[in-house]
Amino acid sequence: MHARVPLRSGPVADLRTSIAGVELANPVILAAGTCGYVREMADAIRLDRIGAVTTKSITVEPRDGNTPWRIIDSPAGMLNAIGLANVGLDRFLAEKLPEARGLPCRLFGSVAGHSVDEYLRVASAFAKAGEIAAVELNVSCPNTSDGLQFGEHPQALRALLAEVKPAVGGKPLVVKLSPNVGDIVAMAKAAIDGGANALVVANTFTAMAIDVETRAFRLSRGRGGLSGPGIHPIVVRMVHDVFRMIARDAKVPVIALGGCSNWRDAAEFILAGATAVSMGTALFIDPRSPVRVVDGLDAWVARQGCRSIGELVGMAKS
Repeated sequence: MHARVPLRSGPVADLRTSIAGVELANPVILAAGTCGYVREMADAIRLDRIGAVTTKSITVEPRDGNTPWRIIDSPAGMLNAIGLANVGLDRFLAEKLPEARGLPCRLFGSVAGHSVDEYLRVASAFAKAGEIAAVELNVSCPNTSDGLQFGEHPQALRALLAEVKPAVGGKPLVVKLSPNVGDIVAMAKAAIDGGANALVVANTFTAMAIDVETRAFRLSRGRGGLSGPGIHPIVVRMVHDVFRMIARDAKVPVIALGGCSNWRDAAEFILAGATAVSMGTALFIDPRSPVRVVDGLDAWVARQGCRSIGELVGMAKS
């Protein structure tokens, strides 16, 4: 059994974190697509207790997404094939973004699209929005011109970033890498070469589930993305490899995303090389879990004899 985290009257360690110049109160971020657009999670937790919220991935046009079923459970997490359901850029700017005024944590804007032009339009709009601290590119979308995912082919990713990077101006550009590649380090290098200021490692793993009685796919689309505790050890390895082989020397921070359910998972990511930790599927299980992760990290840093959580980034012993 894991030891209980002792209750404390206040923080005992410095959890402040910087992502490409964006200062966060602590390294815990709520992942795109799992916490609404801006403030929805405020019904469950105090947003001043976390580092940042990431918006749903926004596309130029509104999207209803895939038909049900589009989320199903798995013994080690869940599968989803939401289909980028969102209100579209115009409604997001008019109706959702104003809710970010006075937000007590940072807001990262997630961008998606099926062509370079679509990414460019949304990223350009986010660059002008004062409420958005950093622009995150969800590059797991198939390009309508060739059917290939931007995030699975280095040349396609570089071409996308060549257009988008100038459009975001002085805002940090965060690239959310797909894990569904033969060499995620090569994709990380392509992103950094293209101007990425930070990396998210990683997105969901392509997966499938079949009903053995009806013989039908359980997700309406057939394939979906696996997330949750089952992928955590794989993402720990990916974070470690990306950090050690490219990101550390390039001084590009890594945001770990994949199956973080508790403070131990988050601490493992940090030791592997993550500067920050994003939480997604855990929010569906217990939306209050991010605050417990923050408290657990606070106590862990103190037990490690460190004053700042930054002292532990990438400090796994070989």
